[in-house]
Amino acid sequence: MAVEFFIARRYLRAKRKHAVISVITGISIVGVAAGVMALVLALAINNGFRQELQTHLLGATSHVNLLEVERREGMENWRPFLDKFRGAPHVVGVAPALYGPVMVSGPVQPKPAVLKGIDPQAEVRVADLLKSIRQGKLEALRDEEGPPGLILGKKLADELGARLGTGLTVMSPQGELSPVGLVPTYKKFRVVAIFDSGFFDFDSTWVFTTLKAAQQTLSVPDVINAVEFKLDDLNLAEPVSREIEKIAGPKYSTTTWMEQNRTLLGALQMERMVTVVTIGLIEMVAALNILISLVMMVMEKHKDIAILMSLGMRRDQVAKIFMLQGTLIGASGTAIGLVLGYGLSWLGDHYRWLHLPADVYGLSYVPFAARPWDGMWVAAAALLISFLATIYPARSATRIAPVEVLRYE
Repeated sequence: MAVEFFIARRYLRAKRKHAVISVITGISIVGVAAGVMALVLALAINNGFRQELQTHLLGATSHVNLLEVERREGMENWRPFLDKFRGAPHVVGVAPALYGPVMVSGPVQPKPAVLKGIDPQAEVRVADLLKSIRQGKLEALRDEEGPPGLILGKKLADELGARLGTGLTVMSPQGELSPVGLVPTYKKFRVVAIFDSGFFDFDSTWVFTTLKAAQQTLSVPDVINAVEFKLDDLNLAEPVSREIEKIAGPKYSTTTWMEQNRTLLGALQMERMVTVVTIGLIEMVAALNILISLVMMVMEKHKDIAILMSLGMRRDQVAKIFMLQGTLIGASGTAIGLVLGYGLSWLGDHYRWLHLPADVYGLSYVPFAARPWDGMWVAAAALLISFLATIYPARSATRIAPVEVLRYE
């Protein structure tokens, strides 16, 4: 064991003439631990929200959407059109879609919704929302006996008073053109499945049916208004979208999942930066406490320092004693903070301690997702700040003149 480390550890463990030094040292450790713990928890919440929102958003929507530039009647002859993209690089799923706003009337009350006409077999290849079906089966959409099938979210089903087999009326404001003007169309459906994604926006507003039933409801011919793509790597959405536009031609444009959710993802990134800066101030306060405790310790131990230097200890070794002492304080607080931060993150996510109003935040609880990488750089930052706080006291210790200190001893 190096003599500098041995002395530094003895100084930390020894009883002091001035109790205030021990108190400040304890406060320093608590401050570092609190800062590290708070930063780990804050980053875990930020990561949790990002992962949950990204999972739910990408579960309901595709990685890339292809739309008409002028948004006319829709894409005709869409079946051979879709075949053009099946061999495109990084594309693992292609599905047609027809969207339209509707009003759904149930036993309790009517509610506005977004109707999505799908090909059930292709839809599950590009989105995971319908994999969260809790009642009924997706295959029931293909049943042609009776009214067309409809799949809706649990929240919307509760508001409508709908259950499996319940008959619903879907009204489209697009309607049909008649001598008296545009007349809304009404179509009867029956509930064949109910999904529960846990994401409020989807569970309360989205309804699914077959393409044929959606076309009839929206009073359009055999057309679609979107082509959806799933990629093998969602981070390649931007370059792949440009390749898809080249294949599709100038009449079409693409949007990616990042463009559709740019505001939300940007807000999460800004919140992360603000969190790091704000909670980082706790570490600065802890570093200030370390500096104060070391300065006071240098003043208390000036005779010991003079004796060590008179026995041959070099000035750089004296400086190293106090640098090690401050680093040990920072390391102790960092270790405690990491254990508490990751422990509370796991407990908070496992037991869902913090609940949220789902209609406001889209999630019913606060998710925690503590990543190892975050803990590594938080620990490195805390240790660096603790080390920087030792520089001034260590240099002060090296300026002590043994002759002056020991002259009257």
